[in-house]
Formats: sequence, C-alpha cells, structure tokens
Amino acid sequence: MSTPFAPPASPFAVPFAGGFSVADQATRPPEDSDGKKALKKALARQVDRISDLQRKLYADDRYALLVVFQAMDAAGKDGTIRAVMSGVNPAGCEVSSFKSPSSEELDHDWLWRTVKALPQRGRIGIFNRSYYEEVLAVRVNEPYLQAQRLPALTDGTDRESLWAARFDSIRDHELHLANNGTVVLKFWLNVSSDEQRNRFLERLSTPEKYWKFSKHDLSARDGWDDYMQAYEQLLNETSRAHAPWFAIPADDKPFMRLSVATIIADTLEALPLQWPEKSAEELARFGDHIARLKGEAAA
Repeated sequence: MSTPFAPPASPFAVPFAGGFSVADQATRPPEDSDGKKALKKALARQVDRISDLQRKLYADDRYALLVVFQAMDAAGKDGTIRAVMSGVNPAGCEVSSFKSPSSEELDHDWLWRTVKALPQRGRIGIFNRSYYEEVLAVRVNEPYLQAQRLPALTDGTDRESLWAARFDSIRDHELHLANNGTVVLKFWLNVSSDEQRNRFLERLSTPEKYWKFSKHDLSARDGWDDYMQAYEQLLNETSRAHAPWFAIPADDKPFMRLSVATIIADTLEALPLQWPEKSAEELARFGDHIARLKGEAAA
C-alpha cells in the first residue's frame, strides 16, 4: 500500500512522537505579528486560495478533506469556521456539529455518528467538535460515560485501559481514512483561561450574545485543569503525519483565523490535484458542438 498523503509542515503542528506539553503552548501571537488590519487582508487572500483550490478538489474527485475543530468554549470555533470557509462553494462543503448524543446515537458505537458525516470525495467536511469528545468531555464527566452502557463498565475493565482502547480506535480510524483518500487536519484552538473569562463576561453583558452562553459553560470551566490534562494526552496520542494536530494560539481571533486558513490552503495546494481531461476523441468533437451551438444562436 502506498504511503498516505501527509500535509505540509507547520510551526503549529503537534509533534508526532509525543513530548507535547499544553503548559508550554502560547495562546497569543508572537510579538512581531502583524496588526488586525493586515491580518484580515492576509486572511482574505487565503480564503481566495481555498476557494480556487476547492473547485479543483471537487473536479478531481479523488480526495476529501476533513477538518476537525476542538477547543474549550468561547475559543472561537464557529467564527473561525465562518471566516475561513466563507469563499467555499456550499455544494462542496458541509459543517457538522456534535453536541450531546441522542438516544439513537447512544445505541451505536461512539464513532457511528461522526462516520455518517464524513465528506465524500471531492468535498470538504468540517467537524465542529468530533469523536474526540469521547476522550475529552466523556473522560472528564463520568455520567457521560455511564450513559453509554458499555460492557467495559461492568466487566472490570479499568478506565485507563478503556481510554487506551479509544485512542487505538481513533488512530486506526484516521489511518483508514488517510489510506482511502481523506486528508485529515485537526485544529486545537488554544484559548487561555483569562481570555475565556473575558469572552464569557462579554456574552453576559451583550444582549445579542446572550444566546451563546449556557450555565454548562461554567461547569466545564470548573474542570479546566482536567480538560487540559485530557487535551495533552489526546494530542500526544493521536497527532500523526497523515492526521496532524495543530495547536493554534486563540486569544487573538484574526491571528487564529489566518493561521487556520493558511494551513488549509497549503494542504490543498500540496495535494496532487488535476483537472479532469477529455479524451482525444471527445476533443475532436468539440468543433461540431461549437458549430451546433452557434447555429442555434443564428437560427
């Protein structure tokens, strides 16, 4: 079997051999980063690149692109998806959000609901949260795990073995996708606790943003350290050359959005995409087709 496509290198890529530390990661841009106006102009250029390359991806019809976003609440997942994918043809892109599972979803294995939403060849699929919730929220909140009614909860399997098995499943799943033409990019939007607090306060004091706030947001915030520990392990366990994680500083939204857009555009550009070609026989008939269409106009 041929080696699966590996996205281009990036300074934000999480190492593939472990050793990644959440505490060492920046949540803000470098001091020499461009200002807000320049960042927005640069984002517009990257959005244009993505738009052009998405059309070629669609026409080539051999690869799919799956973009996964994971982050703490208020990190900016929705806004980033909206800003980065604004130029993409809606017919070639679909966003799927995964919140609390339904009773039907709980009656299937934990990958089932996301597998149903995988992008077709030639298309871009965006996961706003994903199967990674199964080693994040489910890990931090024991009642979520109990609701899954797994045999492992009653046969004596210890928790660490359960999480290890889930990491095995995720790695196998993503390798299977890569071997079959789905390019997987995974973004962890790394917002600081202080910035999250500020964004929550803004939501609580801005009427048009009230709808964004839930009391459950504070419950997750109370478990911040547990979530960071879970993120650190999953990033180390599942960042691979064919399905890399990117740790994106998220305290500055323009910088975050540009960083994400650049990685997506560079990845699409690195794919060996080709415009479909017509056979010599088909091309030979083009003159007849042109004559017929011009004849209709003259009639």
